[in-house]
Amino acid sequence: MTISDTSHARSRIVADARPKLARAPSKIAKNAGPVLFSIAVIAALIAGWMLRDEGHLTPERGVGYWLGIWGGTAMLLLLLYPLRKRLQWMRIFGSIPGWFRLHMVLGVIGPVLILFHANFKLGSANSNVALFSMLLVAGSGVIGRYLYGKIHLGLYGRKASVADLIADVDTLKEDMGHDLPLTDHIVEALNAFSAEALKPVRGVISGSLGLLGLGWKAGRVRAQLLADARAILAQEAAAHSWSRSTRRRHFKSVRTHLNQFFVAVRRAAAFAVYERLFALWHVLHLPLFFLLILTAVLHVIAVHTF
Repeated sequence: MTISDTSHARSRIVADARPKLARAPSKIAKNAGPVLFSIAVIAALIAGWMLRDEGHLTPERGVGYWLGIWGGTAMLLLLLYPLRKRLQWMRIFGSIPGWFRLHMVLGVIGPVLILFHANFKLGSANSNVALFSMLLVAGSGVIGRYLYGKIHLGLYGRKASVADLIADVDTLKEDMGHDLPLTDHIVEALNAFSAEALKPVRGVISGSLGLLGLGWKAGRVRAQLLADARAILAQEAAAHSWSRSTRRRHFKSVRTHLNQFFVAVRRAAAFAVYERLFALWHVLHLPLFFLLILTAVLHVIAVHTF
């Protein structure tokens, strides 16, 4: 590797980093809304729990009664998101990502309003069944949101694919070549690790267990490759009379690329597992939601009949 090659590599790395640095403020601003919303919800729940014995709200009348109506309405409006995805004529009412954001917000606001309606206390048998059904659906929604984020490039972005993630792996292997004269055994080690990690999984359980073992193996292979890279860079430094700071910069760049490589491989390996988990979650979540609707309707009928 010549000095001009290393200078070109460093210039390219800096150029690639500039867009990321430029996007950093916008990313922070984009995440500010969800963070502030989460803080407000947590603060409201803490306040409601601490004031539950003050007698400010009752489920039978006044504000407490209407909180139940508004919370139930918010939960019913959750059905609009799946309808928007399936009904062509609803495309005029906004994009699917926008409806998904609304779906998540309503999925939080609805249960919070219901908890305030119940004044954070248990009541009759039918109300308790409706309450626990709601909490079960809300918990299921949190799990679904996590799995959804794992199989999408950005929470509201397009669906990720294994091909995208494998392309990241190949790109990182090429990038490392600009900073380190990779020997054959290092290339073989990278290819062998990615080939084993990206084998098709037969089931969710075996895939999940494989991911646990993959993390341990990634750490072991990474440590060995870093040791090899350090030895190769020492040879390059002696051959080209590099200073200690120059050799340190090269090693830091190689270490960064290796870290990104193993992260990309693990993401690609995890994708299939998360996709299957999300499919199973979807099968379970919908019946739970309809159970919630049924118990809520029975609760409303019981309240206004007896």
